[in-house]
Amino acid sequence: PGQLGPDQEGVMVTQLGAADVADAVALWEEAGLTRPWNDAAADFLRAVGGPASVVLGVREGDRLVGAAMVGDDGHRGWVYYLAVADAARGRGLGRNLMAAAEAWLAARGCPKIQFMVRSDNTAVIDFYEHLGYPLQEVVVRGRRLDDA
Repeated sequence: PGQLGPDQEGVMVTQLGAADVADAVALWEEAGLTRPWNDAAADFLRAVGGPASVVLGVREGDRLVGAAMVGDDGHRGWVYYLAVADAARGRGLGRNLMAAAEAWLAARGCPKIQFMVRSDNTAVIDFYEHLGYPLQEVVVRGRRLDDA
């Protein structure tokens, strides 16, 4: 884990490590991002242990108040599990995490960043619209490979 440096508002975004798994999963659960059929802790550990992914975080004191998982699939950069604690919202931490995700991906040569938002999560859709992320006209399909 390491620091990515403060932004212009002094927010320090850092790379999280395996020891941060419980804090990150608790934050993601608080934000309503986890689902029973996905193992968020396993996702976190796979990301921090992989060569093409990272989990970024923002702490206030010893409390994790923001986190986002970022990965490079070789063509696109992806952002997953971006969350800011309820008590810390409205202060630009989500914007700072997205800027750090963009910087991390750009440093790897990724030409594009994208993410999925559940269609009923209108507040988050509005957040990303405000940050300048337009709707992409695609359909996402998938299926489980782990018998869950």
